[in-house]
Amino acid sequence: MSKIKCNHCHLEFSENVMIKEGDLNFCCKGCQGVYHILKDDGLESFYDKLGNKTLAPPLKIINDDVTKFDSKNFLDNYVSVTKDGFSQIDLIIEGIHCAACVWLNEKVLYETKGIIEANINFTSNKARIVWDEEKLKLSEIILKIRAIGYNAYAYDSSVADEQASKAKRDYFIRMMVAVIASMNIMMLSVAKYTGFFTGISEEVKNMIHIGEFLLSTPVLFYSGWIFFKGGYYGLKNRMVNMDFLVASGSTLTYVYSMFILFGAKGESYFDSVAMIITFVLVGKYLEVIGKKSAVDTLDKIKSSLPLEAVVIENNIKKTVALNSIKLGDIIEMRAGEKVPVDGIITKGEGFFDESTLTGESIPVYKKVGDTVFSGTINSNALIEFEVTKDFRNSTFSSIVTLLEDSLNSKPKIQTKAAEISKYFTVTILSLALTTFLVWYFFGVDLGFNYSGANHFEKSFIVAVSVIVIACPCALALATPMASLVGISELAKKGLLFKEAKFIESLAVANTVVFDKTGTLTKGELNVAKMKILDDNIHKLNLLYSLLAASTHPVSCSIKKHLETKYELTEKKLDNVKNIEAKGMSASYTNVDGKSFELLGGNVELLKENEIYYKFDSNKTVYLFTINKRVIASFELEDEIKDNAKDLVDFLQDKNIEVVMLTGDNENVASNIAKQLGIKKYFSFQTPVSKANYIKELKKENKVVVMVGDGVNDSVALSNADVAIAMGNSADVSLAISDIVLLNSSLTSLKDAFIISRKTYKFIKQNLTLSLIYNTVTIPLAMAGLVIPLFAALSMSLSSLMVVLNSLRIKMK
Repeated sequence: MSKIKCNHCHLEFSENVMIKEGDLNFCCKGCQGVYHILKDDGLESFYDKLGNKTLAPPLKIINDDVTKFDSKNFLDNYVSVTKDGFSQIDLIIEGIHCAACVWLNEKVLYETKGIIEANINFTSNKARIVWDEEKLKLSEIILKIRAIGYNAYAYDSSVADEQASKAKRDYFIRMMVAVIASMNIMMLSVAKYTGFFTGISEEVKNMIHIGEFLLSTPVLFYSGWIFFKGGYYGLKNRMVNMDFLVASGSTLTYVYSMFILFGAKGESYFDSVAMIITFVLVGKYLEVIGKKSAVDTLDKIKSSLPLEAVVIENNIKKTVALNSIKLGDIIEMRAGEKVPVDGIITKGEGFFDESTLTGESIPVYKKVGDTVFSGTINSNALIEFEVTKDFRNSTFSSIVTLLEDSLNSKPKIQTKAAEISKYFTVTILSLALTTFLVWYFFGVDLGFNYSGANHFEKSFIVAVSVIVIACPCALALATPMASLVGISELAKKGLLFKEAKFIESLAVANTVVFDKTGTLTKGELNVAKMKILDDNIHKLNLLYSLLAASTHPVSCSIKKHLETKYELTEKKLDNVKNIEAKGMSASYTNVDGKSFELLGGNVELLKENEIYYKFDSNKTVYLFTINKRVIASFELEDEIKDNAKDLVDFLQDKNIEVVMLTGDNENVASNIAKQLGIKKYFSFQTPVSKANYIKELKKENKVVVMVGDGVNDSVALSNADVAIAMGNSADVSLAISDIVLLNSSLTSLKDAFIISRKTYKFIKQNLTLSLIYNTVTIPLAMAGLVIPLFAALSMSLSSLMVVLNSLRIKMK
């Protein structure tokens, strides 16, 4: 039967196994997929450059293997729905070795119809993919990734940990083979180089060459296989990466040494081959260790939840897995157990240790009706609670998701570094070729005296040194390693960054805008003075009812105060309306059909309704009226939070402008601002005016951070460059915030600025170090001052330098 050549890999196959597509022939769907990817991207010139050369086909696709990705069970377990209605999944992509691999996968995925977002983290190989399920199946996404030579599977913490351990073992075995072989090669090399000075026969020298050949071969083709594989897929997709530099440098040296072994004149460099692979492998292994150390914080958090819970159904207790817990289930918890999901206590009372969420070591007392959060510990009692959030949406799971998202995102500075590293390897290969040509044709000999080497040999070895010494890996690691360590350190302080890019934004911020109540102050207003002008119990019931309809700290404090003075009953009100930054209005109709118009709020609210009541105070004022007649007045005061003054002083010392926006009156605002030393503040602010003020700041090209905690801050938060919400904030504020301050401590907020600035400084240091390294060492190698052996060592040390420098973020 006749053989037909595949239009992609150019290998020949029997006609009966080929996939026909018009005039095109493909040996497999992998080659067919890659061909169309290149064609659709306008990269057909790849085949012109390939000429008559052949390629190995991409991974063989087993269709049965991907059907599980579209099953209901798989989608329920691993796929979530975004707020826009799109499907979202986290995948681990196997085969990623460098920034070029990330670029290729992201490029292919982004250009796939139906994919909305594809973000791959270089340090963890984790991809966050958002797609339109009506246009694309998940199995098709997996096949797309496989078609370009990579593999993907759903991210699962246990599976991911197993894969990471497997990769670590694989690196370790390959590294140890290389280390043991290289040590033996060095012993032979000592004899060979000693012979240069004391004399050595050709027969003995040939025996040494054979020994070095036997030892270096497994190092190159077994230990160094990962570099060949990475370089191959890079070339196949028109990307020249760091793996290609290592593979090409060591292979050229190996081939040249083979010529010497079989009779050509000169010296063999099998020792350099082994050392190149060994040193780079050691560096890569240390990178793996460094990455794992930074991710350990997330693993520790995730491992603290129980795997199951006791559910009470029809008075029968049964143990169920966390994923099987449903809304409305009644969970029983014994003393010392961890809360598996969020809920409201229905039976029992006791203390809960919430230090895993807030960092506060003092247990919190909770009773029937109070909310318990997943991840906290029931300290001392038998508790029953009703489930209000399933496992996926519970507090603890949301925190883990935020952490994973932040580790999966990229700061802006990383994008710039990726652009540089994309063209780096091509530049290095061009410099190596130029170096060889200059040395060979112009007889340049500026550096190291290669004993006994001929002219070609000198030129060749210098060019190899240029290839080996360059380190795009250090450049690619500079940002993700520092970001990873920074994010883990921030998490320890109770700070959750939804995306790593906010580290950079926070580090360069020059203006911080604070809400007052609940942010700079405790938000626990106490009634300092109460005046009841009409103590009719029915009218006080209406006041109590209006207060109960609001969750604002002012209303809650007055309601709590009234409960200590009177026995009041809540009435059903009509037309309840929240009036931004001023108060509330409502109406009430009694059994006789008589209607009452209720107002509760500040002096401005009364003026708007043509009720003129003179009331001067430097405290927060609340007035209550029925049918435009003042029934009661309250003066409240709020304590300033611990360390608020320290935070404001710190920010101003760093030349960061501090602004306070509050809905309170001028007297209250000026009093708080004076105590904290805030020079710029604005009172009587509505949610819209807060947002407009932030917009104006951004028009002045200021990088604005907004810190708030209430629903009225949500619009302003959404307009800031960085939105920070307190952990006790309203759900809407948490949803649109960029950073969540779990413990609501202003000391942790100060830590956020310190660690972010420190991380950003180390990112810039890493980039500078890697650029300086390459700027200094590449010319030295071109001048012939560095032999391949030391070039490989230098390359590994540069990557290790970046990793170790990033770990310094942990140091105080």
